[in-house]
Amino acid sequence: MFWTTEIKATVAFYTEVLGFECGAMEEGWAILLRDEIEVMAAYPNPNVPFDGPMFTGSFYINTTNVDELWNAWKDKCTICYPIENFDYGMREFAIYDNNDYILQFGQPVTR
Repeated sequence: MFWTTEIKATVAFYTEVLGFECGAMEEGWAILLRDEIEVMAAYPNPNVPFDGPMFTGSFYINTTNVDELWNAWKDKCTICYPIENFDYGMREFAIYDNNDYILQFGQPVTR
């Protein structure tokens, strides 16, 4: 669940830029779908202080088409780090979504 005060902007980013479908949207809540991925966006819990993204890590998505995704998004998104092969055997890149959450996409390196 991504907390955001910008539900409509988040739905627009995920659908128009990343190619997700909006499965449902109501006031303060939405479901976004692509392939095997389901992301929910919601207004922050009113009992928890919220000044923006609170997640201290990244959301890692395994894929079988990392180069295709990189080529489709590299000029449309804010890049956290560009595509590269890492010593731990993954080819990956990371972008920021419209809320500044980090989304990493990777697949095993084929030799």
